[in-house]
Amino acid sequence: MPAFLLSRLAQSIVLLIIVSIIGFTVLNLIPGGPMSQYALDPGMTQADLNRLAEQLGLNRPLWVQYLEWVWRLLQGDWGTSFRDGAPVLSVIQRHIFATLLLMGSSTAIAIALGTWIGIRGATHRYSLFDYTATIGAMIALSIPTFWFGLVGIYIFSLRLEWLPAGNMYNIGDGSVLDYLHHLIMPSVVLALVHIAIWSRYMRTATLDVISQEFVKTARAKGVSERRVLMKHVVGNALLPMITLAGVQLPAILTGALVTETVFTWPGMGRLFLDSLGYSDYPVVMGLLMFSAVLTIAGNLIADIVVAMVDPRIRLA
Repeated sequence: MPAFLLSRLAQSIVLLIIVSIIGFTVLNLIPGGPMSQYALDPGMTQADLNRLAEQLGLNRPLWVQYLEWVWRLLQGDWGTSFRDGAPVLSVIQRHIFATLLLMGSSTAIAIALGTWIGIRGATHRYSLFDYTATIGAMIALSIPTFWFGLVGIYIFSLRLEWLPAGNMYNIGDGSVLDYLHHLIMPSVVLALVHIAIWSRYMRTATLDVISQEFVKTARAKGVSERRVLMKHVVGNALLPMITLAGVQLPAILTGALVTETVFTWPGMGRLFLDSLGYSDYPVVMGLLMFSAVLTIAGNLIADIVVAMVDPRIRLA
């Protein structure tokens, strides 16, 4: 087990370094660069731009800028926002709670409903429920997330006036119920695609376990169908789902970016788009690295949990 953990940890560190190099290089090769926003100021002369570039360290070779950025990052200094002069870490901290709240609620909804739909679809194969779930999953996977968001706003906010159209809370309120009221629609919209994916995988995994010999043996011994399902089928079917949960994390982050934009949710996804439009590269890189760490950590935790549950994985 220690060798397995060290191997996965080393792979994660190498992957994180590769992500940082690619992200830093691509951002700095974008036409215009971070100085483009300052160049739009009619009061800025070329001498002012050159002096500002020197102050920000943007006139140095790219590899030198990268190494300096990595050194500061290791010391806990994520840089300073070009937009408002605030530390990048504090800018991210102001938005992280909103994104984690949205991701956590949508993930819980997706896992709970997706697991139930997948198991029921497998145990009632070719039934009306199974066909309906399959068609619903195909629709959810075929339509963009922002379309579901816009339709949800039109129906539940504009027509029925049941739910707010956006933001995280009402100004002057901010109670728990107010948060939940604003959270319902964006979390459900973000969860739709992942419910479809989770239910399809869970259905396939459940059908695979049901056909195994140990399940047939349990039934032959007279074990009740409910006990067979709960004790023998579900536990084994959930094993590959642990890995899926780690793999799905990048997709949830991407979906959160779109969902936060549609619902004006003040999270990291909306901050990323705003910072990218302003060419605020320190914040963009900070968000990129934070997302990379979150994604890699999610996959690493999933690998460790699977290895703890299934010893065969540790020997692979």
